[in-house]
Order: sequence, then structure tokens, then C-alpha cells
Amino acid sequence: MFDMYQGFAFYKDWDFEVLNYTPAEYGGLHHAAVRIAGENVYRHLKHEGGTHRVQRIPEVGLSSRMQRIHTGTMTVIILPQAVEVHFHIDPKDLRIDTFRSRGAGGQSVNTTDSAARIVHLPTGITAECQQTRSQLQNKETALRMLRARLYQSMMGKETEQRNTARKQQVGTRSQSERIRTYNFSQDRVTDHRTGYTTRDIKEFMRGGEALDDLISDVLEHTEKEALLEVAVSSNRSLKRPDSGQSAD
Repeated sequence: MFDMYQGFAFYKDWDFEVLNYTPAEYGGLHHAAVRIAGENVYRHLKHEGGTHRVQRIPEVGLSSRMQRIHTGTMTVIILPQAVEVHFHIDPKDLRIDTFRSRGAGGQSVNTTDSAARIVHLPTGITAECQQTRSQLQNKETALRMLRARLYQSMMGKETEQRNTARKQQVGTRSQSERIRTYNFSQDRVTDHRTGYTTRDIKEFMRGGEALDDLISDVLEHTEKEALLEVAVSSNRSLKRPDSGQSAD
């Protein structure tokens, strides 16, 4: 999936900057963070955040009798980049730690304390970077990540209040919070928010036109829902009588 989003950035002619890439000890990817910049990036990717489910049959390591469908999940988090002029962080609220960069299997990448971790003391929010051998560059990258997380946390409180009010009125359509399933045994990708289904997973995972079509469908769906919500709210306002008076 990391390669899929990298391919999508290339397809859309966006910049794709790796901030953190931590391999898992047993192979594959444990965690990664990237910065994507370009035209309408957040508009296209903001709905990719959530739990993605993968269903597949492992190719090795199991006998034929044990080759059942294996289900796993991964979490995608999309954070908008905070604008410097609109969002200020007091340096006194930051604690900066340095440590040696580490790779897969616990082996040291280098012998200097070039990796950086920054903690925002009032909130406890943390960001770290160990991608380069330059401590200064890692600090700058970690600070950008921290700013994005603080900004998202601040905006999230307002969003949570709106979502809570909406759920109380119309409920939620989530299916155990997962937004999409990649079913390799049936060669199918399904987005649970819209019901959009497409075939040829290998092509889809390249991050090109197939992923763009699905994202466009989700955007159209969410924008229609937003317009419907505005219309319903406006209708309620029109029907609400003035204090002490009856509605016509």
C-alpha cells in the first residue's frame, strides 16, 4: 500500500518525500510517514484516512490444509500541513531528544545521535525522524510532523463536535470502522462507504487510474452528503418558529 500511494503521487505529478520508513523485523513495513505536496493533494487524499482491510491467502509457510484466508489491517492517517503564519508553537513547550538511528532487526544505521524526537510538553504529542544522517535535517522534519499533528488535534476537536451532533440525528454508516477491503482471493477492491467495487487488484495497487476513479467516486459521494446535510439544516431553520410564536 505504501507503493500504491507512491505510485498515485507519481500518477498525479505530486512530490512524495519520505519522512520515516521503518521496516518490520519479520519483513515488510511496520510504519512509514511521508509528505505529499502538489495541486489539490488534501482534497484527494483526506478520505483515505481510516482502517484498510486486506484478505489474502499466504503463499508460503502453510500446508495445503491450512491455507485459509488471512485477514489483516493497516491504518492510514492523513494530516494537513499547518501554515506557519496561522499556527505558532512556543519553543519553551518543546523537548528535543536525540538518539541513534535504528533499522530493521535492531541494528544501528549509524554511530552518531542523528535521529531526533520532539515532544510537545503541554499535549504530550510526539514526532520523530531518523531518515538522514543530519541531526539538523531530522529535527526540521520532526518539527514539521509535530506541527501537522498539533494542527490536526486542534481541528479534530471541532470536527468531533460536529460529527457527534450528526450521529445523534442520522446515525453512522461505518462497518466496524474499516473503509476499504482488498480481497486478493476474489481479485476485488471494495470501498464500504460508497459500495464502489473494482477488479484487478494488481493494477489497482499500482496507484494509477483505477485508484483515481475510486477516490473520485468517494469525493462525489461525500460532497453530495455534505450538500444534503446543509439542505436539511437549512430546512429545519426555516421551519423553526420564532420564540413565543407558532409556525405558519
